[in-house]
Amino acid sequence: MAPRILAATEVHLPGITTIYNDAVLNTTAIWNDQVVDLENRAAWLAQRRSIGYPVLVAVGPDEKVLGYASFGDFRAFDGYRYTVENSVYVKSDARRGGVAMALMTRLIEEARSLGKHQMVAAIESGNAGSIRLHERLGFEHGGHMSEVGTKFGRWLDLTWMQLRLNERQPPA
Repeated sequence: MAPRILAATEVHLPGITTIYNDAVLNTTAIWNDQVVDLENRAAWLAQRRSIGYPVLVAVGPDEKVLGYASFGDFRAFDGYRYTVENSVYVKSDARRGGVAMALMTRLIEEARSLGKHQMVAAIESGNAGSIRLHERLGFEHGGHMSEVGTKFGRWLDLTWMQLRLNERQPPA
């Protein structure tokens, strides 16, 4: 059964926090070393809402959070205002079940509805599953950067991917 995709609310924060912290502790998907608490994720959700950016959750039949996705500004300069960077995380026991695809499909729709022009993804180069997901969604490889991060006592490479969301003309 396909997950339901919803706008995240405060009721989803425990599930979002658990998924985030699992990624911090056990994967190279998030290049942070410190886990966060509910207060941190509540502030993050409020910040995204304040600028009109979505935070989506995938929930199963039991209403438990299976994954979440959002996007933020790519860079904090005016010239990048039509480009966003996505993030998508799925609970470890729900991976490879279509959750990330459902979240990303909706997230792309949200970015288009906000008039964004490009969506970029910064993916740890060893994360073949995430790279394949983005390729299936039409993202193209935009570059590779060697040893720009570190976690678990090793250097990490970064793969850049991007998706053109529309054919808009440059703003005047």
